[in-house]
This record gives sequence, structure tokens and C-alpha cells, in this order.
Amino acid sequence: MVIAPRQTPSNGRPIPALPTEHSLTMKLCLTILLIDALAIGALRAGSPLPVSSAERQGIDRVRLERMHTLISDHISQGKHAGAVAMVVRNGHIVDWHTWGKANLATGEPMRKDSIFRIYSMTKVLTAVATLQLFEANKLQLHQPITDILPELKGLKVFARGTADAPELVDIKTPITIRMLLNHTAGFTYDFFSGSPVHDLYKRQDLWNSASLDEFIGRVAKLPLISHPGETFQYGINNDVLGLIIQRVSGMSFEEYVSRNITGPLRMTDTSFDVPAGKLGRVATIHGLNPAGKLAPTEPILGAYAEPGQGIAAGGAGLFSTIGDYARFAQCLLNGGLLDGTRILGRKTLELALQNSLQKGVSAFAPSEGWGLISALRLDMAGALEPASEGMFYWSGAATTHFFVDPKEKLVGLVFCQHIPFDQHRLFTRFRTSIYQALK
Repeated sequence: MVIAPRQTPSNGRPIPALPTEHSLTMKLCLTILLIDALAIGALRAGSPLPVSSAERQGIDRVRLERMHTLISDHISQGKHAGAVAMVVRNGHIVDWHTWGKANLATGEPMRKDSIFRIYSMTKVLTAVATLQLFEANKLQLHQPITDILPELKGLKVFARGTADAPELVDIKTPITIRMLLNHTAGFTYDFFSGSPVHDLYKRQDLWNSASLDEFIGRVAKLPLISHPGETFQYGINNDVLGLIIQRVSGMSFEEYVSRNITGPLRMTDTSFDVPAGKLGRVATIHGLNPAGKLAPTEPILGAYAEPGQGIAAGGAGLFSTIGDYARFAQCLLNGGLLDGTRILGRKTLELALQNSLQKGVSAFAPSEGWGLISALRLDMAGALEPASEGMFYWSGAATTHFFVDPKEKLVGLVFCQHIPFDQHRLFTRFRTSIYQALK
């Protein structure tokens, strides 16, 4: 490019030279660097992980708007009161939005730091705590649970009959720690139906036990719904693990989780009770009333926010924020390490993310398996969803969900507070709306 020399007008002042292509390029680069310094790779105030742009992390921002539209439509159509969603790629938050209300009755808006009952997403932390004790040689995965919980030595299996007159048989094989972790122990839940065993669970009122010891005493009076190790039966397994962790570690289950997981990972809003100063941030659970309109509804499974009520349920008891759980999920994606803090060994986590169910047994669907901490995607084609094989995930009863895709270095989370669980089938479409935006 030929640049004309400066000329001096009659007033004696030189005429400023026009910007050159080189100078324009330099200014553009400096602008981008300034944006990067402010946003990309920087841990913004109040951000649980570094922040970046979607485009920089290989996500098409325009296509990602389909996820926003999906959730916004759920809110505007009266399917959910409110929601928070987050997408993390390569360790960076690339999308974090809120919609709607945390409480329709008061008009309180949903916030990025709203606190949620995460119910069964608690299970993943409980499983990690169990594996920590396995790493420390405090327990073994093949170990019979009666070594630690002798109260359960008399367990039998329901064979036939009714809740009032059940016919029981001896178990064929002892329940092991591994069977609790992969839900093959034969325990079930009281909110399921179809067997007299479920009726017996309801009668025991497990969630209003005064302690985990009392909880296990009530469990000891119940029959198993199937023989240990034979079938996948989603149930109170992680709640039983909570007492095992308590007895093996020598500290309360709550204290163990705080000292070894939530504390080290700086998950400052994650606990089994909510301090008085944070109660105003707890999102209300909603459901459809008899008129078909959204309205606040009561929590289930004894998930009390105030201290002193219910038990520290290892399968359903935690409260958390989407930011806290994103840190935990990213730690798992990183092989058990986050910000220089390791909570689990890389090879232990590799073991935990293998399908642990025997051949011919699946978790909820033929395309799904179960590791030692959560569900696993085994078959992309069978699932009819673009999620990678090896993606692991789980959800909570009040419609909270997370997934981690190690192949894509991707984490997605969406938190609502709605019962019945995922009534409007949000989660599969949420995942698809993120995967379709990957470049």
C-alpha cells in the first residue's frame, strides 16, 4: 500500500494521516485482547468458574439460542415457574441465564445464586465420598455391608404375598458396597408403586427418622424387592451409604462431606441444611394444582431447609446452587481435580465411570448403564440423542439435572423446582439444544 505524504495546509497544521491497514489491524487486536482480559479466562466476581465466550470455546452462539428459547417457552407456557441454566466448555462458563420466578406467590425472581433442593444429585457426592474412603483403604468395594451395618444381617427378600402377609426368602448373596453404588442391592423407594414392598416402605416413614442410626433400624425391618446383585433397582442405596461413611470415617456424614468435598471445592452454598441468612434464596417447589395452574407445593422426602429436621440423606438431602454444582461437575470432568485441589484419584474416577452393571442389565433404558457414581450413556444410536457415549449424568426429583461429556469437555446444568419430576420432558431437549450448537 502506498501512503501519501502528509501535506501542510495554509494554516500551517499538518493534515492527519488516514489510518493504515496495519494500524486498524493493531487496534482490532488490542480491542480483542482487552475483551479477553476482561472476560475470557478471567474469574469474574461471583463466577464459580472462569468465563469465556461461546464462540471462543467452539459453540455457535446463535444456535445456542435454541436452548434459551426452549426454557423461555417452558416458563411462558406455565410449565415451570423459573429456571437457571449453565453451559461450561473447556472449563469455562460460556452461558449462564435465569428465567422466571423462584416463588410465584411472592414474585421473587429466579437468581443465579438461588438455592435448590437437588435431591438425587446428592447421590453423586455420596458416591464420591464412598470412593474416597475406598482410596484410603477404609472400606472395600466387594466388602459386605454388614461388616459395618450389623443391623442389616437379617435382611430377606420379598417373594410373594401382600404387605400385610408377605412371604420372604433368604438372600442368595450378601449385599456389598459396590451393589449400593450401582443400585443392585435390592433396596427400593417408597414413592414407587407396583409391589407390596413399596407399601411396606411407606409404612416405615424412613424420612422422618431422628438420625441415620434410626433410619437404618427402620430399613432393617423391610424386605428387599429383589436378590442382591441380580437387577437394577433404584432406591435408598446412597442413604445407606451415608451411615457407612459416618461409621467408617468417625465423623458425622454431614461433616465428612463438608470437610472432604464441598469445603475443598469451595461449594459455599452446598449443605444438608440452609443457614438462616440464606433461607431467602431457597427456590420454592411448584407443581400444577387441581385447576392445572402452577402453585407452590410441599417438598418431598423430608428435604427440610431448616436445621434440626429430617436426616442427612445421602440420596436426596443436599441443597445447592447451580454454580456450586458446576464446580463439582467440572472437578469430575478434570479427573477429580479443580483449582489445584484433588478430591479423588484419576484412576479411581476412571473406574467409577465404567459401566458396572452385568450383561443384560440396564439402568432405566437399554442405552443407559450405571457406573459407581451416576448413569452413563452407552449407546448413542439407541438413545436417539447426539450425546457422546461415555457421557454421565443424573437428576433430582424436583427437576434439576446435570450432564458431563468427557469427549467434548462439556458440562450442562439446568435447575428448576418442579414436581412431578421432569414432567414436561425438559432434560433430553436441553441436552440436544446444547449438542446441536457445538462447532
